[in-house]
Amino acid sequence: MANVIVVGTQWGDEGKGKIVDLYAHEADVIARFQGGNNAGHTLVVEGVQTILHLIPSGILHNNKICILGNGMVINPSVLIQEIDELKDRRLLPPETQLFVSEYAHIIMPYHQRLDNARENRKGKEKIGTTGRGIGPAYEDKIARVGIRLCDLLDEEVFREKLNKNVEEKNFYLTELCKEDPVDGDAIYTEFQKYADRLRGYAANTSIIIDREMKKGKNILFEGAQGCHLDIDHGTFPFVTSSNTVSGSACCGTGFGPTNVDAVVGICKAYTTRVGEGPFLTELKDETGEQIQKVGKEFGATTGRKRRCGWLDMVLVRHSVRVSGVTGIALTKLDVLTGIDKLKICVGYRTDGEEFTEHVPPNLKVLGHCEPIYEEFDGWEEDITACRNPEELPESAKRYIQRLEEIAGVPVILISVGAGRDETIIKKSPFTKKEQ
Repeated sequence: MANVIVVGTQWGDEGKGKIVDLYAHEADVIARFQGGNNAGHTLVVEGVQTILHLIPSGILHNNKICILGNGMVINPSVLIQEIDELKDRRLLPPETQLFVSEYAHIIMPYHQRLDNARENRKGKEKIGTTGRGIGPAYEDKIARVGIRLCDLLDEEVFREKLNKNVEEKNFYLTELCKEDPVDGDAIYTEFQKYADRLRGYAANTSIIIDREMKKGKNILFEGAQGCHLDIDHGTFPFVTSSNTVSGSACCGTGFGPTNVDAVVGICKAYTTRVGEGPFLTELKDETGEQIQKVGKEFGATTGRKRRCGWLDMVLVRHSVRVSGVTGIALTKLDVLTGIDKLKICVGYRTDGEEFTEHVPPNLKVLGHCEPIYEEFDGWEEDITACRNPEELPESAKRYIQRLEEIAGVPVILISVGAGRDETIIKKSPFTKKEQ
């Protein structure tokens, strides 16, 4: 029995969907602990692509328990649509169970309206949100006025909370944003239908996780986005509205930290970013375009083109520290095939000062930084058929070795293609250390 947390070490889009899907083979419970449908996890199984925004990636495996934790914010319409699509495509295994935490907060239509209205007002200073209402939903949670799933399922409580929120949100929309108000009655009618559909999935998921752990089951905790989109530890304010680091797995599911056995940090072999914000290793040349094209770097949720650049190990070292990463899963190594010279950023330099272990929190300072690079020979060989580290080209081995040296933790998995089988597994995180 082991309990494993999977997190992103960059700005999200590291390929967590595939890795969670692989690890779900060994897991009995797969729990998502934060975020909402602003995240998209792309899976390719037998050549067929499946994109999930809310449901844990392990849902494609039979005889599993999949959980949407209390740390998430959930759009009921999107969740129901995902469930229906999986059923229509016969991808929802018969013995796999899906549960949604009664404590999880619900994304309401006014959250989405506020999200877009604020971005429009900011103009050039916009954050680059997905417009899905994630931030405003988390704001209501912190302000203690949010509507949880348990509230939605109680008709009287839901009506009372909805009326109060609609009054406040409409004042903001009409007076400050100069936009039309939302219709509280229409929202109430719509969401009562959602309540009926979701009632059978609602549960105290903390108890379910604890029960399965005591049975000796393997539990996998799945995060969304990446460490540097964390509200506390990321490149603020160009971040998401939740904690994306590994510690959030405990808060976001009701799971004690003393039970964590391993933390896997997903690291793309290069760096990408969606939306606005600083990106020191960004490539705005032919190499960047090649990486973007070969890696098919488009946002799974928004379809936006991802900005691409060299691997930034300052980001990764920062993530290893704050999330307690015990092993790295390296993804999309195959995308770098055919590039003559590769670079790894090992530090930032500005005004005689160097940063190697953390990203400067002051964006003004970060904006004056220049990346410090080490250069490596690339490789021409097709590596998608490699299933053992020794089969990789020597230059690819050196690239990985240097990554391990800088990160201070081993690479335990190497993805060499999009498919499930296009993977080199060096060590399973579910294998406990000898006492």
